[in-house]
Amino acid sequence: MVTHDLIRGLKKIKKNEPFQRFTNSYLKLFGSINLKSLIFYMSLFNSIITSILPIMPKWFAKPFAKPYVAGKTEDDAVTHIRTLNEKGFSATVDILGEHVLTKEEARDITAQYCHLYDRINTESLNCNLSIKPTHVGLNISLAEAMANFTNLTKKAQEHGNFLRIDMENSPFTNQTFEIYQHCKTIYNNVGVVIQSYLHRSLNDINHLANGQFNSRICKGIYRESESIAYQGREEIKENYLNLSKAMAVQKAYSGFATHDQDLIDQLLHWIESENISKDLFEFQVLYGVPMEGRLEALLEAGYKVRVYVPYGPDWFDYSVRRLKENPKIISYVLKNFFRKR
Repeated sequence: MVTHDLIRGLKKIKKNEPFQRFTNSYLKLFGSINLKSLIFYMSLFNSIITSILPIMPKWFAKPFAKPYVAGKTEDDAVTHIRTLNEKGFSATVDILGEHVLTKEEARDITAQYCHLYDRINTESLNCNLSIKPTHVGLNISLAEAMANFTNLTKKAQEHGNFLRIDMENSPFTNQTFEIYQHCKTIYNNVGVVIQSYLHRSLNDINHLANGQFNSRICKGIYRESESIAYQGREEIKENYLNLSKAMAVQKAYSGFATHDQDLIDQLLHWIESENISKDLFEFQVLYGVPMEGRLEALLEAGYKVRVYVPYGPDWFDYSVRRLKENPKIISYVLKNFFRKR
C-alpha cells in the first residue's frame, strides 16, 4: 500500500536537504492520522503539490519530474531505451521542446534527431522517432518545417527506420497533415497522430486510412474549444473506440496510446471478439506512468508495447503537464524515494 510504505519511508529521513526538509513537514502533517483520513489528505496533498509546481524552484520539482523523463542527454535516453528493449518493449524517442522561433534552433534540433537515427542504427535499438512539427520550424513557417522534415524523412529512409509526426494543437492540424503527405511521397514508413477529442478525426481517418497508413491514436492533451472538440471523458473514449475500429476496417496500423485501464479493457475485448490481427496495432504508453503491471501483462499476452521516451533540458514544462494528468505520481515518487534509503 502506497500510504504505509510512504509513512515508513518518511521515518527514515536523516539528511537535512531541501527536499527532505519538505518531506519532514509532510510527515508531521500526515504521520499520525488514521488510514482513511490519510488517503483523503494525500489525494488533496497530491493535487496541491501539482498545482504549485509551476511556480516552485526546479530543485523542488525535479524528484517528481524524474519518473517521466529519461534524462537530459542523448546518452541518458539511449541507456533507458536499451533497458526497455531488454525487457521486451519497443520505444519511440522525443527531444523535449516545441514552438522554436528561429531557423537556427529548428535546424539544430533537426540535426540532433538525424544523429539519433544514426545512433539507433549503430546500436541496433528497437526505437523510432516522434517529432513535433513546431519543434523543427512549423511555428516559423510551413516551408521551414517541410525542409527539415524532408531531411528527417530521408535519414529515416537511409536506416530503414520509422518517422512519427506528432500532432499538436488545432491551429497546426491541417499543416501537420500536409507535412505528413509530403513526407509520404519520399518514404512510405512515415506515420502521424489522430486525436480522439477532435470532431474531425473520423473524417481524417476516412480520408487518409488504407493499408499503408500508420497512426497513433490518442485522446489529445491540448485545451480546445467545444466547437471543435469533445469535452466529456466518455464521449472522447467512445470516439477513440470508433476511430480504432475505422482504422481496422481499412487495414491501417494503429498505435493505441492510452493509460486508461478501462479503455484498454474495451480495446482488448473488441480485439479478441473481432479477432483483430496483432499485425494491425500496438499499445503505446508514456515513459514513467504507473500502469500496475499492465504493460508486462500485455507483453506476456503477445501484444507489442511501445514506450514513448522523452528527454532533454526542457524537462520541466513537460513534467508539470504529466503530473497534472496524474497527481497520484506524487505519492509514488515519495514512496520510491524513501524506499531506497
